[in-house]
Amino acid sequence: MSISREEALSLLKEHVKNERMLNHSYASEAVLRALARRLNEDEEKWGLAGLLHDIDVEATNADMHTHGLEAVNILKNKNIDDEIIEAIKMHNEDATGIKRSTKFQHALAAGETITGLIVATTLVYPDKKIQSIKTKSVTKRMKEKAFAASVNRETIMECEQIGIPINEFAEISINAMREISDILGL
Repeated sequence: MSISREEALSLLKEHVKNERMLNHSYASEAVLRALARRLNEDEEKWGLAGLLHDIDVEATNADMHTHGLEAVNILKNKNIDDEIIEAIKMHNEDATGIKRSTKFQHALAAGETITGLIVATTLVYPDKKIQSIKTKSVTKRMKEKAFAASVNRETIMECEQIGIPINEFAEISINAMREISDILGL
């Protein structure tokens, strides 16, 4: 038995206070749950990874040399599946010096990264509502390096390593975020 979503949410809020980062975590959870459904994987496990993947972002001050590694210390004695902890650690290859190798690791990295591109795309729409954006708009923005420049397109393209083409991946991710648009304020 693993930690419940309620316990995970409480733990997240204990470590992350920034509302934008909390919203990113909720969006990542929604996307990972949708990906798990699409790939017939464990939705709870993948959802928890999405929810908790940035639990150390404030403790590490988003330092890419330690982000992910500190999460392991926070999560290791919290009754969380080792595979979840490993995927969280591996979502930031810079800290580990190791390449992602599992479907779960690729899904978490790609899924949490595309949320930034989707939010940025939403915010340039006149109504700033995720309900209004089109999959084509997000995939078109993928090619515009100056748009949301901090979003790593190569990481998003890891969707292909889990067998989902970019158009479908973007659509799954947008739809997942639409389901929680009220929580995200988009």
